[in-house]
Amino acid sequence: MGISHESDAIGKASEQNQKKWLAFKIGSVPLPVYLVFATLILFTAWLQQLPVNMLGGFAVILTMGWLLGTIGANIPGLKNFGGPAILSLLIPSILVFFNLLNPNILGATKVLMKDANFLYFYIACLVCGSILGMNRKILIQGLFRMIIPMLLGMVCAMAVGTLVGVILGLEWQHALFYIVTPVLAGGIGEGILPLSLGYSAITGVGSEQLVAQLIPATIIGNFFAIMCTALLSRFGEKHPQYSGKGQLVKIGHGEDMADALKDHSGALDVKLMGGGVLTACSLFIAGGLLQYLTGFPGPVLMILLAAFLKYINVIPQETQNGAKQLYKFISSNFTFPLMAGLGLLYIPLKDVVATLSWQYFVIVISVVFTVIAVGFFVSRFLNMNPVEAGIISACQSGMGGTGDVAILSTADRMNLMPFAQVATRLGGAITVITMTAILRIIIK
Repeated sequence: MGISHESDAIGKASEQNQKKWLAFKIGSVPLPVYLVFATLILFTAWLQQLPVNMLGGFAVILTMGWLLGTIGANIPGLKNFGGPAILSLLIPSILVFFNLLNPNILGATKVLMKDANFLYFYIACLVCGSILGMNRKILIQGLFRMIIPMLLGMVCAMAVGTLVGVILGLEWQHALFYIVTPVLAGGIGEGILPLSLGYSAITGVGSEQLVAQLIPATIIGNFFAIMCTALLSRFGEKHPQYSGKGQLVKIGHGEDMADALKDHSGALDVKLMGGGVLTACSLFIAGGLLQYLTGFPGPVLMILLAAFLKYINVIPQETQNGAKQLYKFISSNFTFPLMAGLGLLYIPLKDVVATLSWQYFVIVISVVFTVIAVGFFVSRFLNMNPVEAGIISACQSGMGGTGDVAILSTADRMNLMPFAQVATRLGGAITVITMTAILRIIIK
């Protein structure tokens, strides 16, 4: 009898383990299904027969991003310090650095990420969905209040970073213009490239050469911002009085604000999500049109336009619900795949390795830490939650939209994307314009 009971117990345990294994998911699919699909895609890529179009691109980033995000979320210790985001960005970049991926994989990814610009679609969906799904009063207060710590953080970070550079033996001009400024420039496409063109016109040095000098500071700053955000998020969990749990502006106790954090988008409706796609695309196009007319950055204008339309409440509620539902779908399924694609194409480790020195790291760390610290402490005087304000400030030292996604996903606060985009785009534009003008004055 004892042997029989023991055998039954072993059988039940084995059955439970089998069910557990079958129920474990990689991204949005069960592990056995993922293994079949990933094997098919990997074998096709090995034969260099992946379609070099959006289908092939999605196949690459979904299998890679879901796997790395799942691994990062299950590694003890690392999962609490931005593991999914760090692995999703870093591992693909390392594979490219050591030439472990064939041209077919990179070609398919390039069509999706660069030619089709999937990053902008992702950001447009997140920005529009989070803005239209947000409480109007909190939205407007947050956008205006973030301007103060953003500007103050930029000034303090430039001063501290330059001072640290001088103390470590660097010339102040080199520290300020070639290390500190790129960290705060707002990314590569919107920051480093126009900054390099401005520097090139002033100094006569080729823009390609300048890009290679400026990009490492942006990349290293982005990784330190991710790690600091993870620490800040953990701090908020241990000290909840400093955290709004994803809410930037502190909520009063009045009845009109009692349900400000509730999700009012309703049950999932695929037709409403289709309306959300059209809404996001239309607002993004409107931002580009306004950029053509005004010269101001289109993504920032898209945010302001969406906030204005939300505030005057002219968009039908069902359309707003569709945009919010689309936001939840995109952020849940495509965040880590997007970062994997960015790691394959936008994180040139060769340039980073070529400029590594301990002084370089110290200067970049000082800039990132100063920006976050200013946002954290100044927020207390502006009725904002310090943890959320510090996380948004960290986005100032990220890689534009890429950095915003990685930083906010690390803290599980993707709903803060509109504020992060303002800090990144507007702050980056101000940095590029101001520092280019100052360099021109100094050179002359």
